[in-house]
Amino acid sequence: MDQPRAASAFATRMWLIAAIVVMSVCLIFGAWGAWQVMASGDAPSAAQLHSERQQLEQLQQRNATLSRSDQISRDANADLQRTLAERDEEIAGLRADVAFYERFVGSTAQRHGLAVHELVLSAQAENAWHFRATLTQNINRGAVNAGRLVLIVEGTRDGKLQRLDWSQLRQQDSAPGVAYSFKYFQELEGDLFLPAGFQPVRVIARLVPQNGDSVEQSFTWADATGKDGAVAPPA
Repeated sequence: MDQPRAASAFATRMWLIAAIVVMSVCLIFGAWGAWQVMASGDAPSAAQLHSERQQLEQLQQRNATLSRSDQISRDANADLQRTLAERDEEIAGLRADVAFYERFVGSTAQRHGLAVHELVLSAQAENAWHFRATLTQNINRGAVNAGRLVLIVEGTRDGKLQRLDWSQLRQQDSAPGVAYSFKYFQELEGDLFLPAGFQPVRVIARLVPQNGDSVEQSFTWADATGKDGAVAPPA
């Protein structure tokens, strides 16, 4: 082999060795850098963990606070709706009262004689009933109407018609009626008792004034115990 060719081969060999050394160094530094990155990503520091834990707790607390606020708002809205419904019911009741008063004492009110405007029965203990009767009149304006109210209940018992007078309903011999005294209207209340097995059908309200003839009105038991408190015309 001549000298020039040998020199060229030696130079080529040295260049390859240098290239291999450079590539090895690059690979070593690259692996070290990747290891640093992977180590940093897989094992965060204690400070990072503490910070992330605090952020998580803050988010959880904020979510709990928002949930409580939403529930409080829902409860407040429900209370408001109930209050508004109660107020509407009160207003409707007051309007009905005003219409009732104007009907009997207003300047354009029609004249009505002594009558039972309404009779309402509500169940109490077994076989016991509480009654509320509203009496009205506006013919004798300014004059006091006085007398007594008695009730009579008609129905069936053991398949037979039966009529219970006031003394039987009160379970008291010669029981006096409920006294009334008013100019335009008055509300009376009391209790009555039905015998076991008695099926009521009709209630008769009898007004016995101190002066004049008695007045009777009949109400079906269903109407008297219903919510509408339907009124029957004078008998």
